[in-house]
Order: sequence, then C-alpha cells, then structure tokens
Amino acid sequence: MQIEQVLETIEVGRIVAIVRLDDLSQAVAISQALLAGGITALEFTLTNPAALQALAQVKAALPEFELGQAVIGAGTVLNAEAALSSIEAGAQFIVAPSTNFGTIAQCKQRGIAVMPGALTPTEIVAAWEAGASVVKVFPARAFGPAYLKDLREPLPHLKLMPTGGVNLENAAEYIQNGAVAVGVGGNLVDKKLVASQDWEALRNKAATYVRLLK
Repeated sequence: MQIEQVLETIEVGRIVAIVRLDDLSQAVAISQALLAGGITALEFTLTNPAALQALAQVKAALPEFELGQAVIGAGTVLNAEAALSSIEAGAQFIVAPSTNFGTIAQCKQRGIAVMPGALTPTEIVAAWEAGASVVKVFPARAFGPAYLKDLREPLPHLKLMPTGGVNLENAAEYIQNGAVAVGVGGNLVDKKLVASQDWEALRNKAATYVRLLK
C-alpha cells in the first residue's frame, strides 16, 4: 500500500490500537476482536521480542490487511535496523516513541509510512521536516488535548497522533482539536480481557472508541 492509502485507512477508524503485551500467543484472536469492533490500524510494539513474528502471523491470517480494509504496523521502533526488520516482517507503518532520523530515512527510502515521536514544537517540526508521515505526540498526557489545538493554530499543515494517556474520556477532544488519529494502548487492549480471552468485551470496547470518534 502507498503511504497515503495507509494514512487514509488509519483515519477511517481514527485509532491505532497499540498491542503492547508480554504474551502474544493470542495475537490473531486479539486482532480479530479489534477489527470486528471497527479498528482499522494495529500496532505491535517491539518491546516484546515476539512482536514481529506475531505481526507476520496476524497479517497472514486476516484478509482485511490484503483487502486494504485495515493496516498493521510495528511500534517502539528505535533505529533504522529495527525499521528494516519490521518492514521485512510485513509492517505497513512504523511508529517510534522518539525521532530517529535514520529510521525516517529508511522508511522514506522504502515508501513506508513513519510516525516518529516528539513533544515540543521544535521536536515536532523537526520530525515533520525530516519526512514524518504523521508525528506521534508523545507522551500526550503531559499537556492534554488543548495542546494539539495550540500546536495546529500556527502549524495547521501538521498531521499529529497523540499517544500516551488517551482514553474514552479524552479521545474525542484530541480529534476535535485536530488529531488525524489517536494511539491507544492499555486503555483499549486491556490485559485483563486478553488474559481471560474475553474477545466479545474487547470487541465492544473497540466499538465504543470507534463510535465515540465518528
């Protein structure tokens, strides 16, 4: 998929569901529940050594990724080498908690959407000018939803995705203040629901987020 197609798919659901778990043995079932709830973007973080294996397994198992109905990416990608490994495993977008210019260059070279993390205006503009597809505003909880409005008033061209502390109480306000999407981790991909394999509850939680942001 082209970068613009990936971004358009993410913006349909307006959420990147961040799968940051110690156990990824249920990766396919987790992904099925999230997609059934209307989520259109999944991110498997490299904090788990099995993340790329899980990403490849999910992408192969679920037809939504081949049909362009959803996209799958890798998160916590800290350098160009990790970006390359993620792309080779099938990642359609790359997310990082910080801005690494080698990672951005690697993704640009391969035509892959990249979302580096930044927080201050200087960091955010530097990431954008280096070629970020979207800038991940992280940790968003540091300043809250109003910060996005402040950023976009002088910088309306920026595509921003707040992540960190996003929940049902504030997600819609981030979108209203100009976010193209929000990144949601444990507040959506609930470890207790996964441990109990309550896929219906996970689907319902995903659907609640999607309805809220429509």
